[in-house]
Amino acid sequence: MAKLIAIGNVVAWAGFWAFGYLALTAGAENSGQMVTAVILAALGGAFGVWAYFWLVRHSEATGYAKRGNQVPREHHREGADDAL
Repeated sequence: MAKLIAIGNVVAWAGFWAFGYLALTAGAENSGQMVTAVILAALGGAFGVWAYFWLVRHSEATGYAKRGNQVPREHHREGADDAL
């Protein structure tokens, strides 16, 4: 499943850049082409971001990548109720 989403991620980002370029270079007289390209670029970008975050979460869960070095929030720390 992870390989399939990784392939989808690459295809989505390629579509984002290709259709984004087409949207930016479309002439003002081709508004229908421009709108179609913007919609396809937005869909490609949205799926690319979703797939990237899924892959990051999956790689952290499987141990392929280490978790981010984050400070725990106050309500997750031990003894946080004592401060109130």
